[in-house]
Amino acid sequence: MSYRFRSKVLTGAIIASSVALISCSDQSQAKRTLADSASANEGAVLHIAAAANLADVLPLIIDDYKAEHHSSVQDIEVTYGSSGKLFAQIQAGAPYDLYLAANQDYPAKLIQERGQNTPARQPFTYARGQLALYSVTQSQPIGPLSQTSLTAIINSQPTSKIAIANPELAPYGASAKAYLESQQLYQDLTAQKRIIQAENIGQTFQYTHTGNVDYGFVAQSQVVAVKAPDSQFATLPADAYPPILQDGVVITESSSAADFAEYLQSEAGQQQFARAGYLPVQQSSESVAVQ
Repeated sequence: MSYRFRSKVLTGAIIASSVALISCSDQSQAKRTLADSASANEGAVLHIAAAANLADVLPLIIDDYKAEHHSSVQDIEVTYGSSGKLFAQIQAGAPYDLYLAANQDYPAKLIQERGQNTPARQPFTYARGQLALYSVTQSQPIGPLSQTSLTAIINSQPTSKIAIANPELAPYGASAKAYLESQQLYQDLTAQKRIIQAENIGQTFQYTHTGNVDYGFVAQSQVVAVKAPDSQFATLPADAYPPILQDGVVITESSSAADFAEYLQSEAGQQQFARAGYLPVQQSSESVAVQ
């Protein structure tokens, strides 16, 4: 009886020991799996396709985002360009995780074409851009813009060149064209070959900032970024052209893309946009509802 009891005790101890070893082994394997997964994620890159007007503010937002998320954040690579050109690249299979356009049309069209009608794939508005008339070649201040003053500027300098972004590809260019049309100036300027079309708003600013054109319809954020003096630019009234509501959309299953998209809409992200010369997103929505 005593021998049998000891035998059962030993057998139970061996089983318990084996279970413990198996449990430890499973935990070690789980830890190795998590470590391998973390290592793989650490080496991954978040690819963003961003409208050219974001070239000044987005690096600042990315720096803040990385600082807040510390070592857990992936590397982030951004390709800047016109919204239309980036849209075409995505359609052709370019491996972007997040698309930040300068309008609402391209993200909506992308989702519609891909049939990704899920809450995680819905476009989101992250900023509202502003237009400004900018010049570094004029000795007289531009001053506040109105139809009279803009027409006076155009008539007083019959050979001046004015740069706008390509309206077919760049939303800022489309809004600039709409503004000139509302002032009944676009057709005459086009006929006189005084409008210089740049590929995107970044190139428009480059033409203007280097003095290669007399005036340029640029993003307010660009003149803020270079700290242009007040005499060199005039901010267009927000109701003088179609609102430049900028939407983004997460393209892939990347959790980092979704997380960064949320950060853009957070208070911290919106504060950066405001400092850079953008209008509040909430104000954008109200403006759209009224129109």
